[in-house]
Amino acid sequence: MTDRHHLLVYGGTFAAVGDAGDISGVRAAGSPEGLFVRDARHLSRWQLTVDGAVPETLSPVAGGDTARCVLVPRGGRDEPPAYTLFREQAVGDNSFIDVVRVTSNRPVPTTIHLALTADADFTDQFELRSDHRTYAKSGAKRHRQVLDHGVEFSYRRGEWRSVTTVTTEPAPDAVEETGTGARRLVWALDLEPHGTTELTLRVMARPHGDKRALRVPRSPAALSAQLLAQEGEFVEGVAFPTGWPELAAACARGLADLAALQVPATGPDGEELRVPAAGAPWFLTLLGRDALLTSLFALPYRPRLAAATLPALAATQATARSGPDGVSQPGKIVHEVRHGELAHFGQVPYGRYYGSVDATPLFLILLGAYVEQTGDTSLARRLEPHARAAVGWMLDHGGLTTRGYLVYRADQGGLANQNWKDSPGAICSSDGTRPAGPVMAAGAQGYAYDALRRTAWLARTVWQDATYAALLEQAAADLRDRFQRDFWMPEHSFPALALDGSGRQVDALASDAGHLLWSGLLDKEYGELVGRRLLEPDFFSGWGVRTLASGQPAYHPLSYHRGSVWPHDNALISLGLARYGLHDEARTVAHALVDAATTTGHRLPEVLAGYGRDTHAEPVPYPHACERESRSAAAPLALLTAVGGA
Repeated sequence: MTDRHHLLVYGGTFAAVGDAGDISGVRAAGSPEGLFVRDARHLSRWQLTVDGAVPETLSPVAGGDTARCVLVPRGGRDEPPAYTLFREQAVGDNSFIDVVRVTSNRPVPTTIHLALTADADFTDQFELRSDHRTYAKSGAKRHRQVLDHGVEFSYRRGEWRSVTTVTTEPAPDAVEETGTGARRLVWALDLEPHGTTELTLRVMARPHGDKRALRVPRSPAALSAQLLAQEGEFVEGVAFPTGWPELAAACARGLADLAALQVPATGPDGEELRVPAAGAPWFLTLLGRDALLTSLFALPYRPRLAAATLPALAATQATARSGPDGVSQPGKIVHEVRHGELAHFGQVPYGRYYGSVDATPLFLILLGAYVEQTGDTSLARRLEPHARAAVGWMLDHGGLTTRGYLVYRADQGGLANQNWKDSPGAICSSDGTRPAGPVMAAGAQGYAYDALRRTAWLARTVWQDATYAALLEQAAADLRDRFQRDFWMPEHSFPALALDGSGRQVDALASDAGHLLWSGLLDKEYGELVGRRLLEPDFFSGWGVRTLASGQPAYHPLSYHRGSVWPHDNALISLGLARYGLHDEARTVAHALVDAATTTGHRLPEVLAGYGRDTHAEPVPYPHACERESRSAAAPLALLTAVGGA
C-alpha cells in the first residue's frame, strides 16, 4: 500500500480508500480500492462531489483504525473556501460508515449541493489480481433498486446472491442514474451562517451464504471504541519489556493488529471460533500455515489463538483424496479457505485448497507446544484422531516412508511451490534454475522432525500409547540422520535449499536454514555453523536476514522470496539461534527487526526489500506487501520469547 491508500480492517471486512476517503474502483499500487467482504468487492465506487466538483484534500487520510480527512472546494488564495468538509470513516462486521460534516465559513446562509456516486460490482478478489486471468460468468446479473433512504445493489448468478445496501441520514433528495450502472445520491444542504450540518452514510454488505442479523454501527466513533476494546483485551496482561521500549511498542502494535485480524471459523462440532486471518488486503481469510505460525509466536502470551486455530483446522482436515492432482489427501491440513464466487463455482481451486507441504507438520507442532505451554491436555485428547491422521499423511501421502522426506509436486491451477516460499521460482539453485520433478524442501523436513518428536511426547504422556511414541521417535531420528547426509553441502558448510526429484541438491543459500535451527534438526556443530553464517553480510541486510544471500545470480532485493526480508522468517531464525545458544546472533536479528518496525509506526509489514542498511538508512518497502499480516504482527512476540528484553 502507498500513501494514496488507507486500509481499514475489522475481522473479515476491509476497506481501501484514497486520500480523500473516496473509492474509485481503480486498481493501483498493488491493491484495489473498495469495500471487501468474504473475497468480494461490495463497494467499487464511493466518490463525493460538492457543487459539481471533486473537493480538494486539505488534510489527507492518516493512519489509524478510523479514516479522517478534511476537504474544501477548489479555489485560490484570494477566494477562501466557502465551507469545509470533515469526513470520518470506519469499517465494522460486513459494514462501512461514512460521516460527512459540512461547516460553513460564511456569515450568510449558504446552500451547497452534495452528491455521492456509489456502485457495487461484486468482483471476486481473484479477478483483481495481476495475473491476466479472466473468468466466465454466464448468467450473471446485477440490479439496482432505489430505497426511501438510499439504494440497494444486488448480484445473482445461479444460486449465488450478494447484496449491498446503502442508506443515508438524511435521505437523499434524489437518486440519479449515471449511465454506468452506478447511482448518484444527491442532497441540497442549507447551512446557517457559520453553521454545520451532518450527513451519515451507512453500507451493509450481505455476501452469499451469510445469514447473520447484522446492523451498521451508529457512528465511526462507536466502531472505533469497539475495536479499541478488542485491542485492549488482546494487550492486557502481557508483560512487555521495560528495558526495551521499542520492542514493547512493536509487541503492543502487533497484538492490536491481531485483534483486528480475527475472522470467523467453525470447529469440528460446529462451534463458532475466531482465528487469525493471514493478512489484508489479499489474504483476509484462514490460511493454515499462517494461522499456525501466528498462533505459535503468540502462544506464551495469547494461547487462546492456538486453542481456536487447532480445532478450526481439524474441522477442515482432508478425509479423502481429491482435486485434479490429488492435492487433497487423507489427514492433510488445509492451506487456504475461500468464500468467494469463483471458489464456490470451482473456477479457482481455493474453496478448500490443500497445496501446502508444511501446514500438516505445523499443526502437530502447535498441538504439542500448546499442551506443553498450558498444561491443558483436553484439546490433545479431543484432537487425537486428527493428530494421528496428520502423522499418517506425513508417513504415507506426504512421502516420509516412500521417499524419506516430505515431498510436494506442483498442481495444475494451484501453487507451483507448496512450502512457505510458494511463489513461482522461489525454490531454485544459486543460478536461478528451478528444480525438475517433485521437490523436497529443507524447511519442511525440519517441521516434520519437530512434529514427530512432539507427537511422540503427546502419545507417551497424554494418549498413553508408548508403542506409537517409540515408532514416531525412531522415524524422527532416522529423518535427522538422512537429512544431514543428503542436504549438507560441505563446500558451503550449509544445507541445500531443497532436493529435486532425482535427489540432487538445490544449492541456493537461503534463509530456510534458520528454520532448521528452530526445529532442532541439525546437530549442534552444524547448527552453530549455520547460525553464524546467516549473520554474514551477504545474508544479513541490517534490517534482517535475506531470504536468499546476495551475490548469487538468483538474488534480487525486490523479489518476493529471492532476496527480500520477511519478519516472520526472521522471527523463526531468532528463535532458532537462541535454541542453539547463539544468543548474541539472536539479539542482532531481533534488534534489526525492531529497528525496522520503529521506522513504520512499530508495525512490521509482511515483507521488506533486501537492500542493505549500510546504503539505505531506512528499510525499503516491498511494493506489494500486505500492510497488515498476522505472522508479522506476531513476530515481535517471538522476538520477546527468543531474547527477552535484551
